[in-house]
Amino acid sequence: MKRTVLERFPAGGPRGSWPAEEFASARRGEGLPAQVVMDLENDAFLVIVEQRTARTAKPAGAKASARTSASASAQSGR
Repeated sequence: MKRTVLERFPAGGPRGSWPAEEFASARRGEGLPAQVVMDLENDAFLVIVEQRTARTAKPAGAKASARTSASASAQSGR
């Protein structure tokens, strides 16, 4: 999976303030699957979106349907 950082927020914000969560919530409202993660090394909250990488293999559904057809033919005696 590929992660894209949308925004960075310092961890030392005012008490009761959640700017990273508010930003992520707004992005989720726009349809993006935004998440908040902690970058411990840099003491910051990151708002990220995970994206699946493209595969070169055939989709699993295509193989399953071929097996299903073969087993149906075998059961019918063909």
